[in-house]
Amino acid sequence: MSTEMSTATGAAPDTGRMLTDRDLRSMYWRSTFLLGSFNFERMQAMGFCMTLMPAIKRFYPSDKAQQAAALRRHLEFYNTHPWISSVVFGVTAAMEEQRAKGEDIGDDTITNVKVGLMGPLAGVGDPIFWGTARPVLGALGASLALNGSILGPLIYFLGINIIRILVRWYGLKWGYERGTAMVTEVGGGQLKRITQIAAITGLFVMGALVAKWTTIIFPVVVSKVETEDGGTTVTTLQNVLDDLLPGCAALGLTFICMWLLNKKINALWIILGMFAIGILGAWTGWLGL
Repeated sequence: MSTEMSTATGAAPDTGRMLTDRDLRSMYWRSTFLLGSFNFERMQAMGFCMTLMPAIKRFYPSDKAQQAAALRRHLEFYNTHPWISSVVFGVTAAMEEQRAKGEDIGDDTITNVKVGLMGPLAGVGDPIFWGTARPVLGALGASLALNGSILGPLIYFLGINIIRILVRWYGLKWGYERGTAMVTEVGGGQLKRITQIAAITGLFVMGALVAKWTTIIFPVVVSKVETEDGGTTVTTLQNVLDDLLPGCAALGLTFICMWLLNKKINALWIILGMFAIGILGAWTGWLGL
């Protein structure tokens, strides 16, 4: 009977939670526009407030004053990684729910939890998604595209969007179900370990891609030896390097790029520098094609 009434009224099942799946789906779709009103005064605050609106309407259905106060509360400064931000939406919705039920949760508490989650989650999202998933998928896609395979762009487009959708949706549900316990987990160092695992995995994959797809040729002739049959054996600098360690030039270039990045040199300048050195090297003949 209770199930029939819940279905008829559109209310959530009696699980102690007030948000329905429809509310969560609405919050998910709104969260995809988080950066739609990005500004340098409050960053993602407008997008955050718009995402929370279905939850606020559910928690304070007939109290316009409480709805207005909640909207004003979520127009404070907010900025973190846009995908993993769904976890913060879920945690904040759980806190608003407890407040609507009469728990003694003040404005400062909700704001402090949001602020406390912004930094750690941005520190997790940036290296995992911007620093690992996107370059790895891009490199895999580019390597296939170089061979003329249509799978190259498809792997990048589908892969990055599947990750984005899953992280946004399950992050929202997880944050809502875990509620404020999520704050304790963030402080417990679990996210730090996840970040380290993702960083190691990304570096391993990128190292393998560098060894396979980076080619540097030094055609400079080191020696010429006349053979007994009248021929000539030519030894180039590339032959010497290959005898010492195959791929050592690509490895050295990788270390140089890492050193420059650690020196805070803009990645765009490094790329332009490699273009210039490559063109100059091919023109003078000390780099081969």
